[in-house]
Amino acid sequence: MTDIEKRGGLHGVEARADDEKRTLVGYAAVFNSDTDIGGWWTERVAPGAFANAIGGDVRALVDHDMGRVIGRTKSGTLRLKEDERGLHVEIDVPDTSDGRDLWTLIERGDISGMSFGFRVTHDEWDESGDIPKRTIHKVELFEVSAVAFPAYDDRSIGKRSLQEWRDVRSAPKITDPAAAPVKRAAITKTRLRMDLDLKVRSTR
Repeated sequence: MTDIEKRGGLHGVEARADDEKRTLVGYAAVFNSDTDIGGWWTERVAPGAFANAIGGDVRALVDHDMGRVIGRTKSGTLRLKEDERGLHVEIDVPDTSDGRDLWTLIERGDISGMSFGFRVTHDEWDESGDIPKRTIHKVELFEVSAVAFPAYDDRSIGKRSLQEWRDVRSAPKITDPAAAPVKRAAITKTRLRMDLDLKVRSTR
């Protein structure tokens, strides 16, 4: 899955412990908060972006490493919800080397950020200002991570999305009425293919 983007920030992750378990709590994303993506564009996540995504099988990782799983929604050790602030995360930390190390690093303050790996399924671009603005409305969510350095360097997918949006916007308008149904049919076919592709990937 090479087209997964990663975003995050110092939204805060804290350690909570009781007699039975240790739980990390924080936000992987905050709504309506503009973020500079390497000087290429500013980006914000709109409320509702995770509404359909949090019901899937999502993993909790250490630093986006697929080999270091510390929680999973399917098993109930990772719990996700949208609230008025953003994507709220709770992870029941396992009694493993990764879990124990992560707990210690967060208690010490060495790790204080959370991040998420995702694929955009609906976004909008605004180029009316000096720097393009991207608003993310819907995502396919794969993982959330506790991170030392929140990831903002995965710009290639967003740049491709921006270029695709520019291509559509700059495409010549159809002046021949007879050609309009053909173009509408092509667009409909493309959308159906994309929807089917997303459904297939979401079941993997």
